[in-house]
Amino acid sequence: MTWSSFQTGPFSSSAVLGAVVYGPRCRNPHLDRGFPELTVHAVADSADAFTEVWHTDRPIERGALDGVVHAHDGESLFCAARIDSSDDCTEAVRAAYLTALGLTRTLDYQRIFRMWNFVENINGTNSEGLEVYRDFCRGRARAFHEFGFAEEQLPAATGVGALGGGIGFCLLAGRSAHRVTIENSRQLPAYRYPERYGPSSPSFARATHVAAAGGGAFIYVSGTASVVGHETLHRGQITEQCGETLANLEHLLSADNLARHGLRPGRRLEDLRNIKVYVRHQQDLLTVREICAKAFSPAADIAFLNVDLCRSDLLVEIEGIVFPGVA
Repeated sequence: MTWSSFQTGPFSSSAVLGAVVYGPRCRNPHLDRGFPELTVHAVADSADAFTEVWHTDRPIERGALDGVVHAHDGESLFCAARIDSSDDCTEAVRAAYLTALGLTRTLDYQRIFRMWNFVENINGTNSEGLEVYRDFCRGRARAFHEFGFAEEQLPAATGVGALGGGIGFCLLAGRSAHRVTIENSRQLPAYRYPERYGPSSPSFARATHVAAAGGGAFIYVSGTASVVGHETLHRGQITEQCGETLANLEHLLSADNLARHGLRPGRRLEDLRNIKVYVRHQQDLLTVREICAKAFSPAADIAFLNVDLCRSDLLVEIEGIVFPGVA
């Protein structure tokens, strides 16, 4: 079984499947500490840095291929890569994604259930005047299409800004655990967004439900924002966007929504753990912290990151994980 924790200080490198450092600078993915590590430029001050560590209780094999570092334990695979900054990124994203996707096939971990993407200058424009995020989405969509991914089987994902370092991404995939993709009936599936959002729709599910070896399941919740249908609501209003985001999360995990996917029981906001909250404007951090403190369990670790988001009119985005054992 693979699970994660947030670490703000030194941690043991034993039994680590992979790690993502949210730090004050980027670094190419590496195996220097004996496990795959991706360092994302996500904070301005080293005092705010932390690491999400993915643990395992199984023997681990590690390796690297064309810049993609990886580790696997017979049940789960973690891999990570970075793409250099460029005037356009479609082809570089396509190539890097295909390498990572190819590893999942070669190593026989073909049930990809979670991805994270950290994109420098995400709301800027590329050499053809296309928003960088839309440029990224085009490359990602081409890779998934070439790989033969059905839209209904896309993994949960987050796509947010980075303060530098081009594009970093990582994924988790399973070998045999049963996986169900989850959509939210309050929201249009992202892969069906209309053309106004770019030449290729975002390629992700709202969440994935992954059976755990000892019973129960993980629910990996994608980055979620104030989007209903496909429209951004409450432009310029941080309190209202927080409320709408929480409403989306609450409905996503509800008994009614999970039952649409043949899953039970329903879950609550209080069941989320390892929550990451991405906030566009620094001046909104206190407001968002106060709202999240009331909405989530005191037992949940919550990390707040001041970065740009995938739409220029979004002010906050929230993700998290429900762990096995939550009824």
